[in-house]
Amino acid sequence: MKEFYEEYGGAVLSTTFDKYCYVTARHLPRFFDYSNEFVYANIERVQELDEIAHPLIRNLMKFKDMHEIRLSYEADLPARTGLGTSSSFAVGMLNAFYGIKGKMVDKRRLADEAIYVERVLCNEAGGIQDQIAAAFGGLNRIDMDKDGYKVSPLTISNQRKNEFNDNLMLFFTGFSRFSAKVQKETKKNLSDKTKQLLEMKSLVKEAEDILTDQHSNLNEFGRLLDYTWKLKRGISAGISTGSIDELYDKAINAGAIGGKLLGAGGGGFLLFYVEKDKQPTVMKALEHLLYVPFKFETEGTKVIYFKAEDYEIPDRYL
Repeated sequence: MKEFYEEYGGAVLSTTFDKYCYVTARHLPRFFDYSNEFVYANIERVQELDEIAHPLIRNLMKFKDMHEIRLSYEADLPARTGLGTSSSFAVGMLNAFYGIKGKMVDKRRLADEAIYVERVLCNEAGGIQDQIAAAFGGLNRIDMDKDGYKVSPLTISNQRKNEFNDNLMLFFTGFSRFSAKVQKETKKNLSDKTKQLLEMKSLVKEAEDILTDQHSNLNEFGRLLDYTWKLKRGISAGISTGSIDELYDKAINAGAIGGKLLGAGGGGFLLFYVEKDKQPTVMKALEHLLYVPFKFETEGTKVIYFKAEDYEIPDRYL
């Protein structure tokens, strides 16, 4: 959150992985009694941009001066589960809108504009790491301060990266929440939890060193994950729940070295670091949860299909 990193600086380790959101955008032919159509969990057909109910779509349409658009959104993962689906949608929508205009822009601009739309125009509480991750892609250290942010890819061999990936297990708890509500509660506690937050920030370097040093035992990353999760859950009562704590303890007792709840907190996905030989036991302990295998991804947002359209903008939009 900027209230913290603008004063003290902030840092995260972040990776994207092979679960995607798909945004399809094209111009809407003028045969209908509506000017724009948006298909996501709901279907919206409107004449004017102010009629759009979805705040992210409405603000992005206005921000990029888009009109007569047919847009659809699909995702591999459910929303409100702590995996950055909202920011991925924002970055993907921006990329699609630029494509409609026949433009390609760099990843930093996509990240910057997604941050602006979500945090300023939509006035949603939260950080900026999700937008940066979705735009840039890959396994990175992201540093941020009052002057901006820096994205530094981790230098790590494919063999070690694959070993790291193979030791991670992801489970869906079945709970979902609006992260902004959790973030607002967390924001209230920032001034009282500065010591814990500064310690969490300092541990980013330690975690980075474990991953990039070929001679370090990767299991140390799991132990660090456990320690930082305990620090994080102490920041706000909304970050964890009794049910989440129970699931976490089950995994640890079954052989996981460490883990954390992803995202702002309150529900969603649990990530664990588990050695290969212990994974069947952890799977058994959490057999009532959905296990989601994944592989790291390196590209970030991209245009999968592009076809230029000849399109005449009505005079009323000029």
